[in-house]
Amino acid sequence: MGFEKIIGHDKIISFLKTAIKNDKLAHAYILEGQEGVGKKLIAIEFAKAVNCKNGTLGCETCSSCVKVNNDNHPDIYIIKPDGNSIKNKQIEEFQNNILLKPYESSKKIFIIESADTMTVSAQNRLLKILEEPPSYGIIILIAQNSHSLLPTIRSRSQTIKFNKISKKLIEEYLIENYNIKDIDLAIFSGFSDGSLGKAINLYESEEFKNRRETTIDIIDEIIKGDKLKLLDYVDFFEKNKEYISEILDFFTIWFRDLLLLAETEENRYLFNVDKIDILKNHVNTISYKSISKSIGIVGKTRKNIDANVNFGLSIETMLLNLQEAV
Repeated sequence: MGFEKIIGHDKIISFLKTAIKNDKLAHAYILEGQEGVGKKLIAIEFAKAVNCKNGTLGCETCSSCVKVNNDNHPDIYIIKPDGNSIKNKQIEEFQNNILLKPYESSKKIFIIESADTMTVSAQNRLLKILEEPPSYGIIILIAQNSHSLLPTIRSRSQTIKFNKISKKLIEEYLIENYNIKDIDLAIFSGFSDGSLGKAINLYESEEFKNRRETTIDIIDEIIKGDKLKLLDYVDFFEKNKEYISEILDFFTIWFRDLLLLAETEENRYLFNVDKIDILKNHVNTISYKSISKSIGIVGKTRKNIDANVNFGLSIETMLLNLQEAV
């Protein structure tokens, strides 16, 4: 792939390239940022550049670069969660492995995905290596939230924070690599929340499109005021419980669009631009105050679910409260 094909993180790439050129590599890095923003891509390209035999920071043609691209480099390892977390046994295996010198390269590199899911015992075992790392070892921890890691791990690692990718860059990538129409482009880049990986996944996911359509139907029923029909949708939330954060985002973004439409009467800042006729109908039906109150109700529901309040009861309460609000 190469660094040049990664979008949105020029400063990070420049920093890592400079570290390689000046031989100022740290023994451990934490790449922190939201899912799908490009942390793993950069970790792999960094590992490739470090071990490139031509010294060109990833020539794509030497035996080392080719092996990285084919996922079979003997000195680069990727550790993924076993189930929901990185287990102690996995870090024990890593601990034994890193003490063996590189097979064919100057550096032996370990990329630990979802490092913030490591169990406490696994983190303590990792810490032992970080306290006395071998000179040839580089450890890259990929995390959404570095504060889930022990402070002693953070203090012995160099943290690199990944910002969200701009909507413009995401749209340019989608235009160049996918045949997406203008309205769809606004939807997928808008709902991506600055994550190119998420934008691509949304584009490829029929389930996402179906969940969004059903959520808009539910909002429409809320505004129409049929309580009995509304409660029929509780089953939809139960079946899509693992996507509840996304569904609540649909609600929040819809009401946000209504606020923007009420304030500006313009379409260009809307996420749900393909649903402009429904939005206009809603904004002419409910008051500005009701829209603001609805956003608060959805936010409270999110907090209740995060606090493990009964899921079904939280959803029923939200739907009824929203209907009362509008």
